[in-house]
Amino acid sequence: MLDIKYIRENPDKVKEAAKNKLIEIDIDRLLFLDKTIIATSKDLDSLKERRNKLSSLIPSSSSDEKAKIVSEVKSIKEEILKFEKELEPLKAEYTELMYKVPGVPFDEVPIGKSDEENVEIKKVGDIPTFDFKLKDHVELAESLDLIDIPRGVKIAGSRSYYLKNEAVLLEMALCRYVVDKLVKKGFTPMTVPTLVKEAPMYGTSYFPSGREQAYAITEDNLYLVGTSEVALVSYHSNETFENIETLPKMYCGYSSCFRREAGTYGKDTRGLYRVHQFTKIEQVIICEADYDTQYKLHDFLLNNAEEILQELNIPYRVVKVCTGDMGVGQVRKHDIEAWMPSRGKYSETHSCSSFNDFQARRSNIKYKDKDGNTKYCYTLNNTAIASPRILIPLLELNQNADGSVNIPKVLIPYMGGMTKIEKKK
Repeated sequence: MLDIKYIRENPDKVKEAAKNKLIEIDIDRLLFLDKTIIATSKDLDSLKERRNKLSSLIPSSSSDEKAKIVSEVKSIKEEILKFEKELEPLKAEYTELMYKVPGVPFDEVPIGKSDEENVEIKKVGDIPTFDFKLKDHVELAESLDLIDIPRGVKIAGSRSYYLKNEAVLLEMALCRYVVDKLVKKGFTPMTVPTLVKEAPMYGTSYFPSGREQAYAITEDNLYLVGTSEVALVSYHSNETFENIETLPKMYCGYSSCFRREAGTYGKDTRGLYRVHQFTKIEQVIICEADYDTQYKLHDFLLNNAEEILQELNIPYRVVKVCTGDMGVGQVRKHDIEAWMPSRGKYSETHSCSSFNDFQARRSNIKYKDKDGNTKYCYTLNNTAIASPRILIPLLELNQNADGSVNIPKVLIPYMGGMTKIEKKK
């Protein structure tokens, strides 16, 4: 959420941000409501002040004066009710619009309408060549008894799956390897609630615009999260850090995640690329409201993810995400795309985002600076690892001609010394 003061002072910038992010919102209507609410509230306060002043005179007034005062107080109360009724729908509309106002992207962010207009900034690692016909991850995994998609669909519907045998161990190994790496870098590991109230979804800007992607438990007014970012950022909601020296807060959240994948009918239906349930480790940082600090921490998060792919020996590229492919609150964003042979292209495995105070303002997360001034924090996040998507390049790039799959060197200790996944005898 943006500061209304910023919107008042920079309406054209906000309009341009909405246009470039493909968000439909009437900023002029918002500013009209803002002025109307302020003016009406002033009138309302004046009436309440007049009512209270007159009411205080009643005990010491004569009978004739008292009757007049009571009559006037009654009339004022009716006016107050009238103004309050007028304000109620205006405030509701104002709040609804404020939740739709986008964060203003940094100047460096490329303008574009879709991920096709994201800008590549680098490629890392050589795409390997093979002297045999490659199998995709589904063929490999089924031949090695690592996944069962048909039974997953039978039990839970489309985009569902079972991981089995070494695939389970591989996912656990990946997660433990990543957690260990991040803990060494100063992150606090957490397992988090995956069912949350509505407020954290609004606070992290996944609502209202992303509501269609969330699974809802309507009886309890709870929602399944699509990322542990929701719980990690909200961990400090409605809190103020009294000492700036306690910042930044760095968390890595390990959780199951759920997404409806609404609007993707017929897209990426084969295999494990786009599924409803997955396991993810998310990096989240809450820091002081300083541009340079946030910029460095963003690059730090991005580098962590790059290191993971480099140590897994997975070729990848990094792209600057364009305005039309950004979320409502993001002001700077990079995607990392791993090379996936079966898809014949680099495909997204990580997203790194900076928000300024957009999430903190919604979630009411503040700190006191060195001068004792209270400010909203800045927040950032980035995927550390997400499975089963990462299993696609991991399996496909490490396959052998005999259908076996080599375990990346960095994961061998986490696999109990196993170096290769082979067909069952």
